[in-house]
Amino acid sequence: MRIFYGVQGTGNGHITRARVMAKELQQAGIEVDFQFSGRNFEQYFDMEVFNGYQLKHGLSFSVNHGKVSYVKTALASKPITFIKEITNLDLTGYDKVITDFEPVTAWAAKTQGIPVLGLGHQYAFKFNIPKQGSDPLADLVMRYFAPADRRVGFHWHHFGQAILPPIVEAKEAPAQINRHKILVYLPFEDTQEVINVLQPFQHYEFHVYSPNVAASPVDHIHCFPLSREGFQNDLRDCVGIISNAGFELARESLMLGKKILVKPLNSQMEQISNAAALKQLGYGYTMETLDRSAIKHWLHHGRAVKVNYPNTAKILVNWLQAGMPEMTPDFIESVWQKVDVIHVQH
Repeated sequence: MRIFYGVQGTGNGHITRARVMAKELQQAGIEVDFQFSGRNFEQYFDMEVFNGYQLKHGLSFSVNHGKVSYVKTALASKPITFIKEITNLDLTGYDKVITDFEPVTAWAAKTQGIPVLGLGHQYAFKFNIPKQGSDPLADLVMRYFAPADRRVGFHWHHFGQAILPPIVEAKEAPAQINRHKILVYLPFEDTQEVINVLQPFQHYEFHVYSPNVAASPVDHIHCFPLSREGFQNDLRDCVGIISNAGFELARESLMLGKKILVKPLNSQMEQISNAAALKQLGYGYTMETLDRSAIKHWLHHGRAVKVNYPNTAKILVNWLQAGMPEMTPDFIESVWQKVDVIHVQH
């Protein structure tokens, strides 16, 4: 079997999910060609698992001070380049085409009359799951950004819908947790503003990862550039994480039993809905702005939940090899029966 697999690179969550899928596909002896789009080429890192890949400009969202700017998004879209990338992508010779909300692959398949499978959290929004912050423009983006003929959506909980648990990578629990260590990942916020908000909490140690590193004036706040290895090491032994409301990072935090505080991107329906889902499930806490009082309450009173998920990637690879049969209610239920939710006491 030969697969062409497109991955949205705007956020690290899509790439994290693709890393897990890449390993399972390789173990199954399936040949895969990966394509990524949505960020500057020099901003990709730790891509060795993909064994050679191609990069496109694609489409992305521009963010200003924690809010999606549709004006800047439109100005940066480069529509002529996008159309050329679609036209120049030849998908003949592949047995299956997959898109993880990656628009060049999705639209190239559509224009060439090739069925495309959509795998990703975004595809769960066609079902009746927690959804907030929606508007006609957001609905159009979800529908047409990376269209797929068949869609498999992922979420932290099934909400009684035909969706699957997240794609996860098994990780060993750390031997010891630092009860005063907080991991901070707010890449769409102003780093200096983040430092200013955290500065009064001197009894905690904050490890802040950002694409734009700022110098910290205090000893209890440590600032680092983006690094998968460094970030994962800090995620393992921290007690909690403050982040935007991306899907994959919350999933990793739930798997490791970290307490979660999210600040969703303003005007970004997916993140606003993710925050609503975390709150509804009791899996995490939310704040609409960088709110010092909300952070204080969470630091002192926040509780963690640990969720054990099955190997959804392997389940999907087996399903692909079986010819992608209909996912019946019994099949969906059998997968979710493997999920275990534990309330953690730190």
